[in-house]
Amino acid sequence: MLPVCSWIEVNKRSHVFLSGDKSHVQTNEIYRKVDSLVYQISKRGYVLEEKILLPDVDEQEHRVLLYHSEKLSVAFGLLNTMNKSPLQIMQSHRICNDCHNAIKLIALVTRREIVMRDASRFHHFKHGSCSCGDYW
Repeated sequence: MLPVCSWIEVNKRSHVFLSGDKSHVQTNEIYRKVDSLVYQISKRGYVLEEKILLPDVDEQEHRVLLYHSEKLSVAFGLLNTMNKSPLQIMQSHRICNDCHNAIKLIALVTRREIVMRDASRFHHFKHGSCSCGDYW
């Protein structure tokens, strides 16, 4: 069984990410990109879904939630692929509501198509919406 992870293939090489992962050679760039994306989408109404947090979650756990594997994979893809090329991401689990909402807005602000295969279906994010109609 796979751990909870997301991966993207770039230049015929798979890059695997875990939530809060800092093992990738481009970790600093990836985290800066996630921070930049969160800033951009927050201007479009994005707020980290605090309801997924438990009352006793500390700052470190909060940061892991901000850096879910899906967001890390998207940031890596945006950094390492040509502008306007679609991103194709796979993951071993179902996408959480927070990441689903964030990636819809990321697709909007970056003008990129993002196709994500989660444990239950394909999600095709484009122009701020998802092919699943927000039902998954």
